[in-house]
Amino acid sequence: MKATEVLKHEHQVILMVLEAARREAWSIEATGRFDAERVGQFVEFFRHFADRCHHAKEEGHLFVRMSQRGFPVEGGPIAVMLHEHDEGRRHVAAIAEALAASSEQAAATIRDHLAAYAELLEQHIHKEDNVLYVMADQVLTEQDQRELAEIFERIEAEEMGEGVHERYHQLAHALAEG
Repeated sequence: MKATEVLKHEHQVILMVLEAARREAWSIEATGRFDAERVGQFVEFFRHFADRCHHAKEEGHLFVRMSQRGFPVEGGPIAVMLHEHDEGRRHVAAIAEALAASSEQAAATIRDHLAAYAELLEQHIHKEDNVLYVMADQVLTEQDQRELAEIFERIEAEEMGEGVHERYHQLAHALAEG
């Protein structure tokens, strides 16, 4: 499997959770209340699977390899993706802070940032799947794709931990069904 296909598969898992996050935001809007444990699970998934695993693969490896093949890191599509990763991190941090503070404004803050994060990442994933990864597939060699896919497997096993990637897939399904 090509490295870009691995990343697209992870996007499908993330999109499933983003839809659940959007539903959670609607529920908070309707009730004015939130389930702290469930919101904490969203934060955990976004921080560990979407960012520490998925975005780390892109930032630390795919984007680097693309830049080695001539793509600018500043002022091009990669710069946009990096900016959006940072923007997403700010949304997740705001959700986590509101969850920890548990103030009167917490529900509104969580609702707003869950919805904004879902909107941001859905558009971001669309751009990556339909523009950036298409460009990557055009410039990366078969060897690049193979090496990146091997690196991605190592990240999952060594940096994330054995079985952790699968645990986040299970959490994604639980959040989507909840």
